[in-house]
Amino acid sequence: MDGILYVVRTGCAWRYLPADSPPWQTVYWYFKQWEDAKVTEAMLATLREQARVQQGRDPQPSADIIDSQSVKGADTVGRDSRGYDAGKKSNGRKRFIVTDTLGLLIVVVVLAASVQDRDGAKTTRRT
Repeated sequence: MDGILYVVRTGCAWRYLPADSPPWQTVYWYFKQWEDAKVTEAMLATLREQARVQQGRDPQPSADIIDSQSVKGADTVGRDSRGYDAGKKSNGRKRFIVTDTLGLLIVVVVLAASVQDRDGAKTTRRT
């Protein structure tokens, strides 16, 4: 778990985990298994609900806040996943982030920058 958190926090490549970590292949294997089983999403949902209850709120939010941001794509980003945002005059991706009214993360979606905000917002719906 510490190895996964290290990669997420620092943004380093799996191969560059500190020497005192397990082999990077092992850490990545666990990460992949947990992602496929949606363990991370379940943990975040549980932690969000607990934080809301501690704040005296219902466990499930009744309102969401959404925002988008266009980000220039690096040369390593495939052309098929990039787009041109005419409003921002940037070629890259657009991220849509949904939070509850406490600012706790609910959904993150990354699309081509050419996707209109109204269309991108539709992809962030949760059930």
